[in-house]
Amino acid sequence: MRRIEPDDGFSCFMPDAFSRSPVPRSEARPVLQTRLCPPEFLIANRDRSPELVQPGLDAAASSSCFDPRWLNVLRDGLAHRPYLLEGIREGRVCGVLPLALLRSRVFGRFLVSLPYLNAGGVQASDAELAGQLVDHAVQLADQLHVRYLELRHEVELAHPALMEKNCSKWHLRLALPSTSDALWRGFPPKVRNQIRKGAGQGFTVAWGGVEQLPGFYAVFSRNMRDLGTPVYGRSLFRSILRHFPGEAEFCVVRLGRQPVAAALLVHGRGMTEVPSASSLRRFNGTNANMFLYWQLLQRAIQRRQQGFDFGRSSEGSGTYRFKKQWGAQPEPSCWQYYVRRGAIGDVRPENVKYQRAIRVWQRLPVPLANLLGPRIVRGIP
Repeated sequence: MRRIEPDDGFSCFMPDAFSRSPVPRSEARPVLQTRLCPPEFLIANRDRSPELVQPGLDAAASSSCFDPRWLNVLRDGLAHRPYLLEGIREGRVCGVLPLALLRSRVFGRFLVSLPYLNAGGVQASDAELAGQLVDHAVQLADQLHVRYLELRHEVELAHPALMEKNCSKWHLRLALPSTSDALWRGFPPKVRNQIRKGAGQGFTVAWGGVEQLPGFYAVFSRNMRDLGTPVYGRSLFRSILRHFPGEAEFCVVRLGRQPVAAALLVHGRGMTEVPSASSLRRFNGTNANMFLYWQLLQRAIQRRQQGFDFGRSSEGSGTYRFKKQWGAQPEPSCWQYYVRRGAIGDVRPENVKYQRAIRVWQRLPVPLANLLGPRIVRGIP
């Protein structure tokens, strides 16, 4: 692989095959191209390959279809460096592998597909092309001197370089009926009773964009502090709203003037996702979180979505049970790794060496946690 510097001001990494003489069409293999994408390229080409998913997945049923605007979000909102590997066969894009480079003086460098999102990795028309895309991702990881390459697949992709994996969590997804009434009738009595209890608290619901960011962030940042987790900065959520106009929105539930529960929704191709959602612990007795999710599900149905993605959870955990009670079904998640240095658990919050730091973080004033958190979390894969 050779590095070139084009005239438009962004770096490109091109495989060595580009410098060789062309071979006859009958012998030609897919041409693979690695580029640091400028924003105009991503916007102009986001619908070129709408049906590409990871080999082995159904495009109609999966929420993992890559939207290149997420690379813009990660660049603008988290200061990551985006890359897009393309597999091109006879002038047609037949495979993609989006990647983002994370850089931290504390944690090191990582190449991830894709940070913040629950799914990513290779999306290609066939397994052979998928393998070639991984080959070039491994070369890029070596060239960038990262600790590891992380591909957030849904099903395991066989490749000799991907020697480690984490398949301990599951995606929880709910197939949506055409009406809210039909969805309501399918809930267990306990869920319906909890929603009714929440509806009787006098909550108000507000939907919107950047004008709802303060209410959302007040809930989200406090909950992250309580969990001992550095919070994403407001710039990430502004970036999502900017790059997904009409598709991303906040829902904020208030009791009087107090925001008590809030979520970010992103409406994709047939699937609505909730990348971030929180509720204040001191309002748990009001069922504010149940009331919030009932609003989210109804919103997805209003948008005529076919499914709702609750995100990933470990089987048997509290969040897994919460999502399962709505009728969500578990689907596999298999994050795979090419490790160059260290271990995949070195920077995970479950690591025992971070337990004291987590306890200290939980005692920080929220304004201080909000100041420090975004600078730390952007470097954590």
